[in-house]
Amino acid sequence: MKKLLFLLVGVWLGLTSIAQSQNPASFTYEAVKKTADTYEVIITANLEKPWHIYSQNTPKGGPVPTQISFKLNPLAKPVGKVEEKGKLEKVFDNNFKVNVLYYSNKIQFVQKMKVRVGTKTNISGTIEYMVCDDEMCLPPKKLPFDIKLI
Repeated sequence: MKKLLFLLVGVWLGLTSIAQSQNPASFTYEAVKKTADTYEVIITANLEKPWHIYSQNTPKGGPVPTQISFKLNPLAKPVGKVEEKGKLEKVFDNNFKVNVLYYSNKIQFVQKMKVRVGTKTNISGTIEYMVCDDEMCLPPKKLPFDIKLI
């Protein structure tokens, strides 16, 4: 009976650690009011070591670049492109045979938004991303988000 209990606990611990290692990126979302009609929408990716996420500017032929898409909203319009704030690393990747651009630990994707003064609305969309470490890459993921502008 004790052997069976130890076996079950061992299997449970093994499955738990595998499940955690397959989701090395977590995201937070916020909107910061800058002026009466301007917000910054901030999507922050926190990555477990040794995982990294790819820049939106990763060249063709490389891994899947991060892509942020916003749903059309007549009350809010994006201004410019999504900015990346973090420590950008550039490395030649022998697997892809290109220079790849990526971030480790933490990266913020920031989009300025213009809104009608006095408007309360939500900004929604998706973030598509891929994470890799030195040994493997996980399949690309697409996550929806919905952020309140107050």
